[in-house]
Amino acid sequence: MPNHIRVEILRMLRNKRYVIFVVAFPVVLYVLFCNIVAGQASSGGGGAAAYLMVSMGAYGALSASIMSTAVPWAQERQAGWLRQLQITPLPGWSIILTKLVSTLLLALPSLALVFVVAMTTQGVSLAPGRWALLFLGMWIGILPFAALGLAVGSLVPPDTAQPAAMIGMFGLAILGGLWFPVDTMPATMQTIAHALPSFSYADIGWNLVSGQAPPLQDVVTTPVWAVVLGAAAVFAYRRATARA
Repeated sequence: MPNHIRVEILRMLRNKRYVIFVVAFPVVLYVLFCNIVAGQASSGGGGAAAYLMVSMGAYGALSASIMSTAVPWAQERQAGWLRQLQITPLPGWSIILTKLVSTLLLALPSLALVFVVAMTTQGVSLAPGRWALLFLGMWIGILPFAALGLAVGSLVPPDTAQPAAMIGMFGLAILGGLWFPVDTMPATMQTIAHALPSFSYADIGWNLVSGQAPPLQDVVTTPVWAVVLGAAAVFAYRRATARA
């Protein structure tokens, strides 16, 4: 399994679209939004920079987890790679676990880069323990989105997987409040936002950087979505391999 994970990671790191749009783009957006906020307010920029750090870190990790699973998985399914894996000693659960582990590792560059830029250019400062808790929570919290990417990649062909993944990625980011504060949305959209895994995922980080404990609803909602979407991913995978 370690060799399989290494191959998955190297393949994505050679993908220029992954490096540009998943790793670099969230950092560019973060710096841009911080400059806009700094130009609009003479004080309180540090708090805004920390809030935006979580938003763009969440967006980058979410994007990495969906894009590094949906499109490659669909391509492998069409190319017959899943059929080849079925005749190897690797059990089905190991194949899915390998994808999830490689996705966790592929999300690290985007999340870490936003945090480093926040510390070095925007003056964001947290206690070491809070940094560790924030990073760990936002890293493990991408599991629902990785499962979503696997489900999409198992259900649709490669030429449809990329637009479907991008629609899901941008939809979760925008409706979940990663680009615009949920408080500025209409009441109906706020209700939708609070039910999405992207909001509960980011809200855990927003509370941690503000020195507060994450709400119980967020702590429960994120793993519940992980279980639901994980079950959907397993079902979709079994359906895809049954047809292969």
